[in-house]
Amino acid sequence: MTTLVLVETDESGAVEVSRETLTFARGLGDEVHAIVVGDGPAGLVEQLGAYGATVVLHADGDAFTAYSAAAWAAAVVSAAGDHSVVMAAGTPRGMEVVAHVACRLDATMAANVVSAERDGDGLLVARQVLGGSAMEDMRLDGSVALLTVAGHAVEAKPADAAATPEVRPLDVAVSDADLRTRVVRTEAGEPDESGQLTSARVVVGAGRGAGSADGFKDLLELTDLLDNASLGVSRVVTSLGWRPHHEQVGQTGSRVSPDLYVACGISGAIQHWTGMSSSKTILAINTDPDAPMVTKAHYAVIGDLHEIVPAINEELRRRANG
Repeated sequence: MTTLVLVETDESGAVEVSRETLTFARGLGDEVHAIVVGDGPAGLVEQLGAYGATVVLHADGDAFTAYSAAAWAAAVVSAAGDHSVVMAAGTPRGMEVVAHVACRLDATMAANVVSAERDGDGLLVARQVLGGSAMEDMRLDGSVALLTVAGHAVEAKPADAAATPEVRPLDVAVSDADLRTRVVRTEAGEPDESGQLTSARVVVGAGRGAGSADGFKDLLELTDLLDNASLGVSRVVTSLGWRPHHEQVGQTGSRVSPDLYVACGISGAIQHWTGMSSSKTILAINTDPDAPMVTKAHYAVIGDLHEIVPAINEELRRRANG
């Protein structure tokens, strides 16, 4: 059995979520093939080999100079062949392309998958639903299983032994209809400063309990003491102008999946929970023992964050100087 992974790239190579998806694919125990659409940066093939891809399928040509979901889907369908699983990272582009592929192959698609295992002739997956506030088990049957992998479902890790991939060019039939909707122009928007937050392994969250724009000093110190963790805030914090929007976590902000999320003074409204519920461990600090964040967290400390966080910082400094 083989698994095909759609790889997204930037100027540095395969993006982090695609490297995570390659790592996820290796977990199935299958041979892993990668598909790249359009130009790829120098060194990409070697990088994909380092992540275990034994074959790199490449779709290139005028049809792929600009992004078109339908054209990309045509390339993936052309590459699917005898692959038993086709997957992509759960990015907007990955979701769109795999949805197109599912329609063309008349196959079932599972989005935001966090785990998968073989179950006879099918694939049993667990996936995030309802904005990440719940998990659903789903079985994918049929000749090919289609899925997207939730960000940070696994840590991107190179294979124990690197492969030397065979590069196979793809001959893709792209119709005029496939190119009816495509990117014709891109314009630079405001700088996206959320990258450090969304990739952070530790996030210190702060809500209304911070009290004011001046109430973040101890929280920022905690992020430094926790090996340069990132600060994430609730919507009310940005609405009040206490912190910039790129730090917002939630339905209208960034979605994070750190190893540790420390929720300080955050009630845990569903809009915020949507953005961080996939955190591996959640520690809540709150004065309200019945706050949703406290009841859902793995661990909780009941008290004022302005008393508890300085005490944590003091202990961390003591241990660092120990």
